[in-house]
Amino acid sequence: MKQRTVPLGKTEIRITPVGLGTWQFSGGKGMAGSFWKAIPPDITNEIVKNALEGGINWFDTAEAYGRGHSEASLAKALKTHNISPDDVVIATKWWPLFRRAKNMLRTVDDRLHHLNGYGIDLFQVHTPFGFSPVEAEMKAMARLAEQGKIRSVGVSNFSANQMVRAHKTLRKMGLTLASHQVKYSLLDRKIEKNGILQTAKKLGITLIAYSPLEQGILTGKFHRDPDRIRFTGYRKWRKLFHRPALQKTLPLIRLLEEIAENHGTTPAAIALHWTIRFHGDTVVAIPGASKPGHIQAHSEAMRIDLGEEELHQINATSKTVCRELS
Repeated sequence: MKQRTVPLGKTEIRITPVGLGTWQFSGGKGMAGSFWKAIPPDITNEIVKNALEGGINWFDTAEAYGRGHSEASLAKALKTHNISPDDVVIATKWWPLFRRAKNMLRTVDDRLHHLNGYGIDLFQVHTPFGFSPVEAEMKAMARLAEQGKIRSVGVSNFSANQMVRAHKTLRKMGLTLASHQVKYSLLDRKIEKNGILQTAKKLGITLIAYSPLEQGILTGKFHRDPDRIRFTGYRKWRKLFHRPALQKTLPLIRLLEEIAENHGTTPAAIALHWTIRFHGDTVVAIPGASKPGHIQAHSEAMRIDLGEEELHQINATSKTVCRELS
């Protein structure tokens, strides 16, 4: 199914407004991977198949997701479905904690090994907490681009100032900062106040929203059955999943449900659609999927077309709820 695409920053790479986040493909390995139960390979394959058939053309993974297990699982699923590297866009991330920028040059081949024939279209610094300054990391990225090992450069979880520093460093070497991956949803709108959204629009940097459904809260399933939180791992420790917060977010969920019913879709699809639509082409989203059925909302989010009144109604209700939560 062919979907509309948008440019990845100021590069020639084009991506669908919704990609697939693959943290869940970590196989339960490593610190990051332990957040999720291991998904059997046949389920991983079906999730990827549904994403491709739903029009999604790109996937986001990372070294930290199971120490390469997510990258390898994604590559295996793509190969199972005979997908050419030219037909998908792959984004992965370098883990900088306790490392210097030169480590990126040594370990990029590990990323390529796990991806098993699929190239790195977007290489991102996962966090700003490495031992090297932003400038050194961007110079290492530029060297990898020069060597042909990566196509474009991104960052993740940076401040607005760090993002600008990365952008300026790359510009001096004839490159551009393609993207900045940040947490963003109808229940987490900090990037609108800390300068990240404004700066990204000014510089032409794509913002990649992770956790755009707030790990399922915006689907409404936890409001319908609050007791299920007892069985959802680390979610039970987040205040957002506790009953008082669920009560405060209920007006937004009810609005999403009402609009979804009017459009014959789901609250999840409506929430995702708002995320990728409200700021034009600046924001794209990478919801995850632990079940093949989750992909339906991802695909529908790119197909539905809300009116301006509905978009602004969601926006206003979201802002009210965020104030209640703060």
